[in-house]
Amino acid sequence: MAEKRELATFAGGCFWCMVKQQPGIIKVESGYTGGRTEKPTYEEVCSNTTGHREAVQITFNPDVFPYEKLLELYWQQIDPTDNGGQFADRGESYRTAIFYHHDEQRRLAEESKKKLEESGIFKDQIATDILEAGPFYPAEEHHQDYHKKHPERYKRYRVGSGREGFLHEHWGHKA
Repeated sequence: MAEKRELATFAGGCFWCMVKQQPGIIKVESGYTGGRTEKPTYEEVCSNTTGHREAVQITFNPDVFPYEKLLELYWQQIDPTDNGGQFADRGESYRTAIFYHHDEQRRLAEESKKKLEESGIFKDQIATDILEAGPFYPAEEHHQDYHKKHPERYKRYRVGSGREGFLHEHWGHKA
């Protein structure tokens, strides 16, 4: 029998810093979504003229790694209260969003957002958008698996951007 597969798409600022491979996560692809331009380039997206956000599209087996677990992991990788970007990365292309692929994902995303708002972890309002998924355009090859290809540069970026400290402060060992 074929392995069960679903898609999940998340924008969380720099796509280098999102979900990594784990059991049940079949593929993680960096790219662009939510905008007006077909097949945008990194430079076009960073110009904040295309409407796209840097995002990851995850192919996963929901029987092994449920969507709810992806949502939990997602919240622990971002500052969900920042509507202007993420950490040192500013602008529309770095804003957070959960892009749902069907009504059940939308329901679960809204439920998880409400639960996070009610948790009191963040004093400011949760600004992450929940939007219907549209076309996803893979980023250029040098952006794929960046954390594996350039581990030292990736680590310096996570620390230097302020992401690492923020996540540790709010999530501790989970970050």
